[in-house]
Amino acid sequence: MLKIGLQLYTLREELEGDFEGTLRKVAELGYRGVEFYDYFGRPAEEVKALLDELGLTVIGAHRPYEVLLNDTEQELEYNLKIGNRNLIIPYMAEEKRDWKEVAANLRIIGEKCKTAGAVLYYHNHDFELTEQVEGRPAFDYLFGQVPAELLQVEMDTCWVYYGGYDPVDYINRYSGRLPIIHLKDLKKREDGSPETVVLGEGEVLLEAILEAAVQAGTEWAVVEQDYCSRPALESIADSMKWVQAYAKQGGKVHV
Repeated sequence: MLKIGLQLYTLREELEGDFEGTLRKVAELGYRGVEFYDYFGRPAEEVKALLDELGLTVIGAHRPYEVLLNDTEQELEYNLKIGNRNLIIPYMAEEKRDWKEVAANLRIIGEKCKTAGAVLYYHNHDFELTEQVEGRPAFDYLFGQVPAELLQVEMDTCWVYYGGYDPVDYINRYSGRLPIIHLKDLKKREDGSPETVVLGEGEVLLEAILEAAVQAGTEWAVVEQDYCSRPALESIADSMKWVQAYAKQGGKVHV
C-alpha cells in the first residue's frame, strides 16, 4: 500500500506567511507525510516537535545540488535531527549539466550520506529524459554510473511523461530502487508547454502509475503541483479528494 505525502513547494507562499498553520492544514487534509524544500529559519528541534505533534512523517528534503555538495555535513546534521534520512537533489541548473561531473559528485555526496546513515536521491525533470549522454537519456546515465547503495531514484512521473517516455515503463525499469515517486498531473497548452493541474484534471495516466509503483515496491507517492491556477490549499485538497476516490475504487493507497 502506498502512503500519500505532499511536496511542500506547492505551498511555498502559504508556508512563508504561516509555517506552522500551513503544516496543520496539510495534516488535516489527510496527507501522511511531507517533503521539505526549505525550513524558513526554524531550528531543527522546533520542526521535529511540530511534525510529532501533527503525526506527519518527514519523507525527505529537496535541497540544492551545490548545498549538498559543499555543506553536506551541515545538511545531514539538521535533517537527521528532524527525523529525515532522505536528502534529495531536486533540480540541476543548466550550467551545471556536465553529466559526467554530476555523476562523480553524486558518488561523493552519496558516500557521505551513507556514512551518516542517510540516503541520497535524485529527482528528475523532463530534461534528464531529453538530454543524451553516450547515446542514452541523462536519467539512465546517472543511475547507471552511481550504484543504488549511493543513489536512489525519486521519479517525477509527470516529467517522465512530458519528456516523451512512458512512466510505467520507467517505474518498472527502476523497480526496487524507487522508494518515492512524485505524483503530478499536467495538460499541454496550445503551444505544447506544460500546465500543472490538480490530480485527475490532466492527461497523465495516474492510475496506471500508482499500480506500477505498488508493484515496484514504492513506499511513498508524493503529490506536487508546481504552479496552481487556483489557491494552492484548495488545489491540494482537491488532489487528495482524487486520491480518496481512487482508494474507494480499490486503489492500494493509504488514506
